[in-house]
Amino acid sequence: MNSKILLVYTGGTIGMNRNPQTGALEPFDFEHLLNRVPELKQFSTEIKTYQFTPPIDSSDMSPNFWVDLVQLIANRYDEFDGFVILHGTDTMSYTASALSFMLQNLTKPVILTGSQLPIGQLRTDGKENLITSIEMAAARHQDGTPMVPEVCVYFNGHLMRGNRTTKQSADEFNAFESFNYPHLADAGVNISYHEEFIHKPDYRKPMTPMYDLDPSVIILSLFPGAREDLVRHMIETPNLRSIIMRTYGSGNAPQSPWLLNALKEATNRGKVIINISQCLQGRVEMGRYDTGYQLQEAGVVSGYDGTVESAVTKLMFLQGRYDTPEMVRKKMKQSICGEITV
Repeated sequence: MNSKILLVYTGGTIGMNRNPQTGALEPFDFEHLLNRVPELKQFSTEIKTYQFTPPIDSSDMSPNFWVDLVQLIANRYDEFDGFVILHGTDTMSYTASALSFMLQNLTKPVILTGSQLPIGQLRTDGKENLITSIEMAAARHQDGTPMVPEVCVYFNGHLMRGNRTTKQSADEFNAFESFNYPHLADAGVNISYHEEFIHKPDYRKPMTPMYDLDPSVIILSLFPGAREDLVRHMIETPNLRSIIMRTYGSGNAPQSPWLLNALKEATNRGKVIINISQCLQGRVEMGRYDTGYQLQEAGVVSGYDGTVESAVTKLMFLQGRYDTPEMVRKKMKQSICGEITV
């Protein structure tokens, strides 16, 4: 039996055309995009399409749009075997992370992809990304279960766990990487699936969509010379529930008494502070150096080896579900869908 895939166009470079007058990229009709890829007609897979109108520039991505995407997938979940979402690259990792939390007990592939060059350009990377994403979304084991039943990002020959990805280049075709987690599959002449790294869901349980997100979160990047008044002003923002603090190395911060006091005061007032390293690779280990240990003493929670994109969307998700900072802190220390290695 052939797989049935829903191809969703949200916007992004893959579906752009260059305006001959201004030279700027503008979205064009999704049907034109499909006409640019006649190879899709060679699939035995049945492909249906859905277009968000108007297309969304990924810089304008928001939690409301994530809710729309989850609603779309949930409404058509029983009808399709997999979903491929065409998305702008700038916030693709945020959307992939958000969907991984919002689609609880996902048992089908949801693959996000896009391109660095519009699909109408001769050297576009969009065709290969689109075609291989559809092939992967349709791929099944002999028992009929999907090869990759989780939210993924596919780009430039690599299939990656969505909530582990970060955009690493604005110019290269190799735009994404999952620095702290192995690839789920690599596509060359053949597609090699690395099954030991792919999530194995409980097929007896239904997929449960979650729609409540609370975006009361900010990101604070530490740097030499950060001023006390400005940092305190940010930490003490009204209605702020959580802070992602981007620290040095394995989770270190300046030993300034004012900073440690400000963090301790914030946690005592119920704010959740998550420690994420500014390094692309590696993990936060607050027990390694005294500076990290002092953060732990101030109530800061380790973000382990997670990405900023994953931490932001996980906090939004948890804050939408739980009222107390204690529950949010507890759940941030647990892996919900493979986003951290605990």
